[in-house]
Amino acid sequence: MAEVVTLTESAFQQVRSEMEVKEDNLRLRVAGGGCSGMSYELFSEASDQVQDIDTVIDHVDFKVVIDQKSLIYLKGMELDYDGGLQGKGFVFRNPNATSTCGCGESFSVV
Repeated sequence: MAEVVTLTESAFQQVRSEMEVKEDNLRLRVAGGGCSGMSYELFSEASDQVQDIDTVIDHVDFKVVIDQKSLIYLKGMELDYDGGLQGKGFVFRNPNATSTCGCGESFSVV
């Protein structure tokens, strides 16, 4: 099965460096809100919070966990990290988004 969400090398390195506990996972989800109607959320989560119905993508030092509702909106997305002098932080490249806000942190779908 192809990965639902891919991480660029810079995103992988940033997530790995930000994890407080090595056994934590990266939870990635979509929530209502933001300029365009839906926004991305990503945060560290303990392994015991993963549910059987979650999609889990294994990486070397952590797992990316996505709930079923968010999976619909995130399928095929690439997570990048732009940490340059004027970097934006995490960058979401979502092929399912029909429009995004100026900051790139919220989106909408038809």
